[in-house]
Amino acid sequence: MKEATETPVLIDKEVVAELRFPEPDVLFNTAAIAKRASDIQRAVYLGNTERAKVRILFQDTTGLKQIETTIWGSTDKRIILKSGMVIPIHRIQEVKI
Repeated sequence: MKEATETPVLIDKEVVAELRFPEPDVLFNTAAIAKRASDIQRAVYLGNTERAKVRILFQDTTGLKQIETTIWGSTDKRIILKSGMVIPIHRIQEVKI
């Protein structure tokens, strides 16, 4: 189970390029990591077929952030947003579909 000790700051996706991301994964539970991967795959599918937006909660060096956007693609290490913006998967706490 994740620990939500702070309220996420809603940001525009254009700000993502300015953020810095530390190396450690924000999730420690293997079930939570597997759920995150599954949610990302589903979000990519919905983004490409229905242009559906999702809510992404993630952490940068300053704390918890939230954006609402379409995930266009993913690699084994990053999700890809519109305009080539990327977020490291290991910093994503949750993808709300």
